[in-house]
Amino acid sequence: MSATPALARAVAKQRRAVILAGVLAVAAMWIAVPLGRWQAGLFVAAGVAIGLANHVLTELSLLRAVDGDDMLTRKQFAMSAFVRLMAVSFVAVVVAVAFWPVGAMVFLGLAFFHLVTLVFTGLPLLKEIRKA
Repeated sequence: MSATPALARAVAKQRRAVILAGVLAVAAMWIAVPLGRWQAGLFVAAGVAIGLANHVLTELSLLRAVDGDDMLTRKQFAMSAFVRLMAVSFVAVVVAVAFWPVGAMVFLGLAFFHLVTLVFTGLPLLKEIRKA
């Protein structure tokens, strides 16, 4: 399976997350520019983009695991998640250190994106649990 169609499929399946990331990035800039802190808004938006990349790569990993002929073991799946999170963390740390102190705002964007996606993922789950 080629990487590009699988990536396009992963992005398509996460359309809501892509839209959410766009809204959060625009909101960060919309708030930061009038305050005279456009750099902070830019780095928050970069953190949101890094969070979105992690989200899409997680979906891509799951699609490949489901579509593949070989079943992944728990250890392989955990290692895949670990490597992906280490890569995302490395990119965020490099950006933060390279553009310190305003670059640290990348962590705010990353954390905020993950918090919002967790809430959007958890709410439908809670509704299903209550129905059962």
